[in-house]
Amino acid sequence: MLSTIMSTAVAGVISVVVMALGWILAKRAISDREKSSPFECGFDPIKSARLPFSLRFFLLAIIFLIFDVEIVLLFPALAMMMSGFSLQVVLGTFLFLVILILGLFHEWNEGSLDWAQ
Repeated sequence: MLSTIMSTAVAGVISVVVMALGWILAKRAISDREKSSPFECGFDPIKSARLPFSLRFFLLAIIFLIFDVEIVLLFPALAMMMSGFSLQVVLGTFLFLVILILGLFHEWNEGSLDWAQ
């Protein structure tokens, strides 16, 4: 019990020291015009580097990441089904796939998956 409390206290103290050190060192960094401007091989920039990008592309990328992560979440369930047949695993995987397909149909009907209009 005492070792757990000591470990927690040491971890807290180290965390506070590291955060304080980072905050102090960040104050020393001086931002000037040259450091905050875009670098294009030594030439003056032609356009602003902070142009807005397509929100449709951003939305499509986020949807791809969400579905990609959900597919990865299916691998443990598939491995459990391969090792031994369990009704709970099959029903859980089926429910997960139904929710995933319903989400896909919702995004499709909403028009979020249309790249060009």
